[in-house]
Amino acid sequence: MLRNLRRRGVDVATVVLHCGLSSPDRDEPPYAEWFSVPPSTLDAVARAGRVVAIGTTVVRALESAARTGRTEGWTDLVIGPGDRLSTVDGLLTGWHPPEASHLRMLAAVADEALLRESYAVAAEQGYLWHEFGDVHLILP
Repeated sequence: MLRNLRRRGVDVATVVLHCGLSSPDRDEPPYAEWFSVPPSTLDAVARAGRVVAIGTTVVRALESAARTGRTEGWTDLVIGPGDRLSTVDGLLTGWHPPEASHLRMLAAVADEALLRESYAVAAEQGYLWHEFGDVHLILP
């Protein structure tokens, strides 16, 4: 898949993440997670016309690096509706339960009407939820 994307002109940049299950109990913020964003990735993000993060932890890592200037360490950043993202234009992520804090992060990427509609279709079609389920691409 990555080879095919590169052939089509899509650049791929990496980050290092140490993360576990994404959501603790209902309505609790996500756990702090360790990240490392190489300088080459920050350069690629700065040059890119569009950045699509693969997973909510990648969003937290990129935004933490952009906001703090630290490219490595622990992040406890919580992103929600109304937050303006400076690094990410789209997101490929799992389907998070409505009470999960990660779902609130999606509202920083796409408007809530689009999210409601996509979740309704996912439920209707029987998509699987959480870390080990199906994924969806959000490109507002």
